[in-house]
Amino acid sequence: MVPGSEGVVPDVASALAEAERIGYPVLVKAASGGGGIGMAVARNPAEMEKVYRQCTDRAKAAFGKEGVYVERYFPAPRHIEVQILGDQHGHLIHCLERECSIQRRHQKVVEEAPSVLFADGRNPELAQKLFTAAVAAAKAFGYANAGTVEFLYSDGGVYFIEMNARLQVEHPVTELTTGLDLIGWQLRIAAGERLMVKQEDVKRRGAALEFRIYAEDPVKFFPSPGPLKVFQPPTGEGVRLDAGYGEGNTVTPNYDPMIAKLIVTGETRAQAIERSVAALQSFRIEGIKTNIPLHLRIVQDAAFQAGELDTHFLEHHAKPA
Repeated sequence: MVPGSEGVVPDVASALAEAERIGYPVLVKAASGGGGIGMAVARNPAEMEKVYRQCTDRAKAAFGKEGVYVERYFPAPRHIEVQILGDQHGHLIHCLERECSIQRRHQKVVEEAPSVLFADGRNPELAQKLFTAAVAAAKAFGYANAGTVEFLYSDGGVYFIEMNARLQVEHPVTELTTGLDLIGWQLRIAAGERLMVKQEDVKRRGAALEFRIYAEDPVKFFPSPGPLKVFQPPTGEGVRLDAGYGEGNTVTPNYDPMIAKLIVTGETRAQAIERSVAALQSFRIEGIKTNIPLHLRIVQDAAFQAGELDTHFLEHHAKPA
Protein backbone atom coordinates (compact mmCIF):
# COMPACT_ATOMS: atom_id res chain seq x y z
CA MET A 1 0.00 0.00 0.00
CA VAL A 2 1.30 3.46 -0.87
CA PRO A 3 1.75 5.39 2.41
CA GLY A 4 -0.97 8.03 2.51
CA SER A 5 -3.99 9.52 4.21
CA GLU A 6 -6.60 7.12 5.59
CA GLY A 7 -9.31 8.95 3.68
CA VAL A 8 -10.22 12.29 2.19
CA VAL A 9 -8.39 15.20 3.84
CA PRO A 10 -11.00 17.86 4.72
CA ASP A 11 -8.87 21.01 4.71
CA VAL A 12 -5.41 22.50 4.13
CA ALA A 13 -4.38 22.04 7.76
CA SER A 14 -5.16 18.32 7.59
CA ALA A 15 -3.30 18.04 4.29
CA LEU A 16 -0.23 19.70 5.81
CA ALA A 17 -0.36 17.36 8.80
CA GLU A 18 -0.61 14.29 6.57
CA ALA A 19 2.27 15.48 4.41
CA GLU A 20 4.47 15.93 7.49
CA ARG A 21 3.58 12.42 8.64
CA ILE A 22 4.21 10.82 5.23
CA GLY A 23 7.23 12.94 4.33
CA TYR A 24 7.69 15.23 1.34
CA PRO A 25 7.37 15.04 -1.61
CA VAL A 26 3.72 13.97 -1.65
CA LEU A 27 1.09 13.55 -4.33
CA VAL A 28 -2.29 15.21 -3.88
CA LYS A 29 -4.97 13.48 -5.93
CA ALA A 30 -8.70 13.88 -6.42
CA ALA A 31 -10.66 11.18 -4.58
CA SER A 32 -13.25 10.97 -7.36
CA GLY A 33 -10.74 11.50 -10.14
CA GLY A 34 -9.49 9.79 -13.24
CA GLY A 35 -7.46 10.57 -16.32
CA GLY A 36 -4.82 12.40 -14.33
CA ILE A 37 -7.24 15.23 -13.47
CA GLY A 38 -6.85 16.85 -10.06
CA MET A 39 -3.38 15.49 -9.31
CA ALA A 40 -0.24 17.46 -8.43
CA VAL A 41 3.00 17.10 -6.49
CA ALA A 42 3.84 19.14 -3.38
CA ARG A 43 7.50 19.21 -2.32
CA ASN A 44 7.20 21.44 0.74
CA PRO A 45 4.53 23.08 2.97
CA ALA A 46 4.34 26.21 0.82
CA GLU A 47 3.64 24.14 -2.28
CA MET A 48 1.11 22.04 -0.37
CA GLU A 49 -1.12 25.04 0.35
CA LYS A 50 -1.14 25.98 -3.33
CA VAL A 51 -1.50 22.41 -4.63
CA TYR A 52 -4.31 21.54 -2.21
CA ARG A 53 -6.47 24.41 -3.46
CA GLN A 54 -5.56 23.70 -7.06
CA CYS A 55 -6.53 20.02 -6.83
CA THR A 56 -9.75 20.56 -4.87
CA ASP A 57 -10.87 23.23 -7.35
CA ARG A 58 -10.13 20.99 -10.34
CA ALA A 59 -11.80 18.00 -8.69
CA LYS A 60 -14.96 19.97 -7.98
CA ALA A 61 -15.08 21.35 -11.53
CA ALA A 62 -14.46 17.98 -13.18
CA PHE A 63 -16.21 15.53 -10.85
CA GLY A 64 -18.55 17.61 -8.69
CA LYS A 65 -16.64 16.64 -5.52
CA GLU A 66 -13.63 18.45 -4.11
CA GLY A 67 -12.22 15.73 -1.82
CA VAL A 68 -8.55 14.76 -2.21
CA TYR A 69 -6.13 12.20 -0.83
CA VAL A 70 -2.49 12.76 0.10
CA GLU A 71 0.05 10.00 -0.52
CA ARG A 72 3.77 9.43 -0.92
CA TYR A 73 5.22 10.57 -4.24
CA PHE A 74 7.64 8.21 -5.98
CA PRO A 75 10.02 10.03 -8.35
CA ALA A 76 10.48 7.33 -11.00
CA PRO A 77 8.19 4.31 -10.54
CA ARG A 78 6.85 1.85 -13.06
CA HIS A 79 3.05 1.65 -13.31
CA ILE A 80 1.91 -1.98 -13.37
CA GLU A 81 -1.69 -3.13 -13.26
CA VAL A 82 -3.38 -6.51 -12.99
CA GLN A 83 -6.58 -7.34 -14.87
CA ILE A 84 -9.10 -9.29 -12.84
CA LEU A 85 -12.37 -11.00 -13.73
CA GLY A 86 -14.92 -12.34 -11.25
CA ASP A 87 -18.46 -13.72 -11.37
CA GLN A 88 -21.41 -13.49 -8.97
CA HIS A 89 -20.73 -17.00 -7.63
CA GLY A 90 -17.39 -16.32 -5.94
CA HIS A 91 -15.07 -17.36 -8.76
CA LEU A 92 -12.41 -14.74 -9.46
CA ILE A 93 -9.20 -14.88 -11.49
CA HIS A 94 -6.45 -12.57 -12.66
CA CYS A 95 -5.73 -12.13 -16.37
CA LEU A 96 -2.05 -11.24 -16.01
CA GLU A 97 -0.57 -7.75 -16.04
CA ARG A 98 -0.13 -4.66 -18.20
CA GLU A 99 2.48 -1.93 -18.03
CA CYS A 100 1.25 1.65 -18.28
CA SER A 101 4.38 3.62 -17.37
CA ILE A 102 4.40 5.96 -20.39
CA GLN A 103 2.28 8.89 -19.20
CA ARG A 104 1.83 12.61 -19.54
CA ARG A 105 0.17 14.72 -16.84
CA HIS A 106 -0.48 11.48 -14.88
CA GLN A 107 -2.55 10.09 -17.78
CA LYS A 108 -1.55 6.99 -19.72
CA VAL A 109 -0.28 7.36 -23.29
CA VAL A 110 1.10 3.92 -24.19
CA GLU A 111 0.21 0.59 -22.58
CA GLU A 112 1.60 -2.86 -23.21
CA ALA A 113 1.38 -6.51 -22.25
CA PRO A 114 3.35 -8.18 -20.95
CA SER A 115 5.36 -5.80 -18.81
CA VAL A 116 9.04 -6.03 -19.64
CA LEU A 117 9.54 -6.76 -15.93
CA PHE A 118 7.84 -10.14 -16.36
CA ALA A 119 8.28 -11.05 -20.03
CA ASP A 120 9.99 -14.35 -20.79
CA GLY A 121 9.56 -15.57 -17.22
CA ARG A 122 11.45 -12.73 -15.54
CA ASN A 123 10.85 -11.99 -11.85
CA PRO A 124 8.34 -14.81 -11.27
CA GLU A 125 8.12 -14.24 -7.51
CA LEU A 126 7.33 -10.55 -7.97
CA ALA A 127 4.72 -11.36 -10.61
CA GLN A 128 3.03 -13.88 -8.34
CA LYS A 129 3.06 -11.36 -5.50
CA LEU A 130 1.20 -8.88 -7.68
CA PHE A 131 -1.32 -11.43 -8.93
CA THR A 132 -2.01 -12.77 -5.44
CA ALA A 133 -2.49 -9.27 -4.02
CA ALA A 134 -4.84 -8.26 -6.84
CA VAL A 135 -7.04 -11.33 -6.45
CA ALA A 136 -7.12 -11.00 -2.66
CA ALA A 137 -8.12 -7.34 -2.87
CA ALA A 138 -11.04 -8.09 -5.19
CA LYS A 139 -12.17 -11.15 -3.25
CA ALA A 140 -12.19 -9.17 -0.01
CA PHE A 141 -15.47 -7.52 -0.99
CA GLY A 142 -16.93 -10.09 -3.38
CA TYR A 143 -16.12 -8.25 -6.59
CA ALA A 144 -18.02 -9.42 -9.68
CA ASN A 145 -17.03 -7.81 -12.99
CA ALA A 146 -13.94 -6.98 -14.98
CA GLY A 147 -11.68 -4.71 -12.96
CA THR A 148 -8.11 -3.54 -12.58
CA VAL A 149 -5.86 -3.40 -9.54
CA GLU A 150 -3.06 -0.88 -10.00
CA PHE A 151 0.40 -0.81 -8.43
CA LEU A 152 3.58 1.23 -8.48
CA TYR A 153 6.92 -0.58 -8.65
CA SER A 154 9.87 1.36 -7.24
CA ASP A 155 13.31 0.15 -6.10
CA GLY A 156 12.13 -3.43 -5.72
CA GLY A 157 9.01 -2.49 -3.75
CA VAL A 158 5.42 -2.93 -4.91
CA TYR A 159 2.74 -0.50 -3.73
CA PHE A 160 -1.02 -0.71 -4.25
CA ILE A 161 -2.47 2.58 -5.48
CA GLU A 162 -6.07 1.96 -6.53
CA MET A 163 -8.66 -0.37 -8.00
CA ASN A 164 -10.77 0.57 -11.00
CA ALA A 165 -14.12 -1.20 -10.87
CA ARG A 166 -14.68 -1.09 -14.61
CA LEU A 167 -13.23 -2.04 -17.95
CA GLN A 168 -10.28 0.20 -18.77
CA VAL A 169 -9.15 1.92 -21.94
CA GLU A 170 -6.17 -0.42 -22.24
CA HIS A 171 -8.09 -3.72 -22.00
CA PRO A 172 -7.35 -4.70 -25.66
CA VAL A 173 -3.70 -5.51 -24.91
CA THR A 174 -4.90 -8.09 -22.40
CA GLU A 175 -7.52 -9.49 -24.77
CA LEU A 176 -5.02 -9.85 -27.60
CA THR A 177 -2.35 -11.56 -25.50
CA THR A 178 -4.64 -13.93 -23.57
CA GLY A 179 -7.45 -14.58 -26.04
CA LEU A 180 -10.06 -13.58 -23.44
CA ASP A 181 -13.11 -11.57 -24.50
CA LEU A 182 -13.35 -9.27 -21.50
CA ILE A 183 -16.39 -7.36 -22.74
CA GLY A 184 -18.17 -10.60 -23.55
CA TRP A 185 -17.47 -11.92 -20.07
CA GLN A 186 -18.70 -8.66 -18.52
CA LEU A 187 -22.08 -9.14 -20.18
CA ARG A 188 -22.29 -12.81 -19.23
CA ILE A 189 -21.31 -12.09 -15.62
CA ALA A 190 -23.90 -9.30 -15.43
CA ALA A 191 -26.49 -11.82 -16.65
CA GLY A 192 -25.58 -14.11 -13.74
CA GLU A 193 -23.59 -16.67 -15.70
CA ARG A 194 -20.63 -18.46 -14.17
CA LEU A 195 -17.12 -17.55 -15.28
CA MET A 196 -15.97 -20.74 -16.95
CA VAL A 197 -12.31 -19.72 -17.27
CA LYS A 198 -10.02 -21.32 -14.69
CA GLN A 199 -6.86 -19.60 -13.48
CA GLU A 200 -4.67 -22.26 -15.07
CA ASP A 201 -6.37 -21.56 -18.42
CA VAL A 202 -5.01 -18.00 -18.56
CA LYS A 203 -1.91 -18.16 -20.74
CA ARG A 204 0.07 -15.43 -22.46
CA ARG A 205 0.95 -15.49 -26.11
CA GLY A 206 2.82 -12.77 -27.92
CA ALA A 207 3.03 -9.08 -27.08
CA ALA A 208 0.75 -6.09 -27.64
CA LEU A 209 1.14 -2.32 -27.55
CA GLU A 210 -1.66 0.23 -27.36
CA PHE A 211 -1.25 3.85 -28.43
CA ARG A 212 -3.83 6.39 -27.31
CA ILE A 213 -4.37 8.77 -30.21
CA TYR A 214 -5.04 12.18 -28.69
CA ALA A 215 -6.25 15.32 -30.46
CA GLU A 216 -3.50 17.48 -29.05
CA ASP A 217 -0.19 19.12 -29.80
CA PRO A 218 2.47 16.35 -29.71
CA VAL A 219 5.01 18.54 -27.87
CA LYS A 220 3.11 20.76 -25.42
CA PHE A 221 0.02 18.51 -25.14
CA PHE A 222 -2.45 21.37 -25.68
CA PRO A 223 -5.88 20.28 -27.02
CA SER A 224 -6.38 20.52 -30.77
CA PRO A 225 -10.11 20.54 -31.57
CA GLY A 226 -11.47 20.86 -35.09
CA PRO A 227 -12.79 18.92 -38.10
CA LEU A 228 -11.24 15.61 -39.14
CA LYS A 229 -10.67 16.43 -42.80
CA VAL A 230 -8.72 13.20 -43.33
CA PHE A 231 -8.90 10.10 -41.12
CA GLN A 232 -7.17 7.13 -42.72
CA PRO A 233 -6.08 4.52 -40.16
CA PRO A 234 -3.42 1.91 -40.88
CA THR A 235 -4.06 -1.71 -41.76
CA GLY A 236 -1.90 -4.80 -41.80
CA GLU A 237 -1.05 -7.90 -39.85
CA GLY A 238 -1.35 -7.42 -36.10
CA VAL A 239 -2.98 -3.99 -36.41
CA ARG A 240 -6.30 -3.12 -34.73
CA LEU A 241 -8.04 0.23 -34.38
CA ASP A 242 -10.75 1.16 -31.88
CA ALA A 243 -12.04 4.61 -32.88
CA GLY A 244 -14.82 6.91 -31.76
CA TYR A 245 -14.41 9.32 -34.66
CA GLY A 246 -14.26 9.14 -38.43
CA GLU A 247 -13.51 11.36 -41.39
CA GLY A 248 -15.85 14.35 -41.41
CA ASN A 249 -16.46 14.34 -37.67
CA THR A 250 -15.55 17.32 -35.50
CA VAL A 251 -13.46 16.96 -32.36
CA THR A 252 -14.62 19.33 -29.61
CA PRO A 253 -12.62 20.56 -26.60
CA ASN A 254 -15.38 19.51 -24.20
CA TYR A 255 -14.27 15.93 -23.60
CA ASP A 256 -11.18 13.78 -23.15
CA PRO A 257 -8.92 14.29 -26.21
CA MET A 258 -8.65 10.59 -27.10
CA ILE A 259 -10.14 9.96 -30.55
CA ALA A 260 -8.84 6.45 -31.21
CA LYS A 261 -6.72 3.59 -29.90
CA LEU A 262 -4.17 1.88 -32.12
CA ILE A 263 -3.33 -1.61 -30.89
CA VAL A 264 -0.50 -3.60 -32.46
CA THR A 265 0.51 -7.19 -31.73
CA GLY A 266 3.48 -9.38 -32.52
CA GLU A 267 4.94 -12.71 -31.57
CA THR A 268 7.56 -10.75 -29.62
CA ARG A 269 7.78 -7.22 -28.23
CA ALA A 270 10.40 -6.39 -30.85
CA GLN A 271 8.06 -7.46 -33.65
CA ALA A 272 5.18 -5.50 -32.11
CA ILE A 273 7.40 -2.40 -31.98
CA GLU A 274 8.48 -2.87 -35.60
CA ARG A 275 4.86 -3.18 -36.72
CA SER A 276 3.93 -0.18 -34.59
CA VAL A 277 6.44 2.04 -36.37
CA ALA A 278 4.98 1.09 -39.75
CA ALA A 279 1.39 1.53 -38.54
CA LEU A 280 2.02 4.93 -36.98
CA GLN A 281 3.87 6.15 -40.06
CA SER A 282 0.92 5.25 -42.29
CA PHE A 283 -1.79 6.68 -39.98
CA ARG A 284 -3.07 9.83 -41.75
CA ILE A 285 -5.05 12.45 -39.85
CA GLU A 286 -5.51 15.98 -41.19
CA GLY A 287 -7.44 18.96 -39.87
CA ILE A 288 -6.19 18.72 -36.28
CA LYS A 289 -2.92 18.04 -34.51
CA THR A 290 -2.44 14.62 -32.91
CA ASN A 291 0.17 12.90 -30.76
CA ILE A 292 1.10 10.41 -33.49
CA PRO A 293 4.54 12.09 -33.90
CA LEU A 294 5.08 11.59 -30.16
CA HIS A 295 4.22 7.90 -30.43
CA LEU A 296 6.74 7.51 -33.24
CA ARG A 297 9.44 9.12 -31.12
CA ILE A 298 8.56 6.81 -28.23
CA VAL A 299 8.71 3.52 -30.15
CA GLN A 300 11.95 4.53 -31.87
CA ASP A 301 13.61 5.60 -28.62
CA ALA A 302 16.42 3.30 -27.49
CA ALA A 303 15.31 3.36 -23.85
CA PHE A 304 11.77 2.33 -24.78
CA GLN A 305 13.01 -0.46 -27.00
CA ALA A 306 15.17 -1.68 -24.11
CA GLY A 307 12.18 -1.62 -21.76
CA GLU A 308 13.70 1.06 -19.52
CA LEU A 309 10.43 2.66 -18.49
CA ASP A 310 9.03 4.80 -15.69
CA THR A 311 6.19 7.29 -15.31
CA HIS A 312 8.53 10.21 -16.08
CA PHE A 313 9.82 8.68 -19.30
CA LEU A 314 8.56 11.56 -21.46
CA GLU A 315 10.44 14.11 -19.37
CA HIS A 316 13.75 12.54 -20.36
CA HIS A 317 13.17 10.66 -23.62
CA ALA A 318 11.41 10.84 -26.99
CA LYS A 319 12.14 14.54 -27.38
CA PRO A 320 11.44 16.23 -30.74
CA ALA A 321 14.49 16.81 -32.92
